[in-house]
Amino acid sequence: MVMLAGLSSTIVSAQTKLQGIIKGRSGSQIFLQTADSPKVVVLLTDYTDVAQVQGLLKARSKSMSMAALIPGLPIQVEGSLNADGQLVATKIRFKGDDLQQAQAIQAGLSETSAQANQNSSNIEQNTAELEKQNAALAAQNAELTEQQKKVAANKAAIAAANARFGQLNDYNILDEVTVYFANGKVNVDPKYNSQLADLATKAMSINGYMIQVKGYASATGSAALNQKLSEDRANNVTNFLLQQGHIPLTNMLAPGAMGESRQIGGSDKTADTEAENRRVVVRILQNKAIAGT
Repeated sequence: MVMLAGLSSTIVSAQTKLQGIIKGRSGSQIFLQTADSPKVVVLLTDYTDVAQVQGLLKARSKSMSMAALIPGLPIQVEGSLNADGQLVATKIRFKGDDLQQAQAIQAGLSETSAQANQNSSNIEQNTAELEKQNAALAAQNAELTEQQKKVAANKAAIAAANARFGQLNDYNILDEVTVYFANGKVNVDPKYNSQLADLATKAMSINGYMIQVKGYASATGSAALNQKLSEDRANNVTNFLLQQGHIPLTNMLAPGAMGESRQIGGSDKTADTEAENRRVVVRILQNKAIAGT
């Protein structure tokens, strides 16, 4: 529980306005860093009014989804303190340029994490190749015992499990499902319904989970069209998780439209690689602070 003794007198005296930067999300909870405290818990409800201020005088506002409340975004919160000393938000406001900057930061962190995972995978592959060479040399002197073969098999299984799971900035990746689409199509094939439903069921058993959805497109056609295809695919998968998987909106990160980025196969375009690029990746995330890691 976050102690509020270090906050300014404006909070202690039951004032309802607070400014800070979002440092993390856990379901309906936002962890806010202010000038007076490194961690203030803000609670979202179905009645929280979230909007982006607009105009030169910031007098107008545009209603926004709670999914826009991402780490790194400066916000102004209005609400009241509950019995646990948490700020129950009735109104949250932020600037459009601040949202764009926060989204750019999140995208950069995601790309950096992906590159780090790729580097780790390359190291594992090189290590595996060296192990194969050493095994071949050892085989010339003596036959491997059955027990040695079992040990090698166990190591391969552990390596495969480590390759499947990883981490993304402040989150652990606990599971994922990839949904593939036909060329130019955005509707979710019914054959993926059970996989997405199972993922949603698993997510809801995890404390403080978040769902991340990212859509991609192949490089065939114009970049603008592919950007729109990746957006529509991500939105359709998100809608399935919300409507059929019964995932609360407060547990969904904003769907990401990645367009032609992160192409599988690089410049080597084949029917198989193009098919793999027409995808949506759905991940279950858990904040490391919640997981205790």
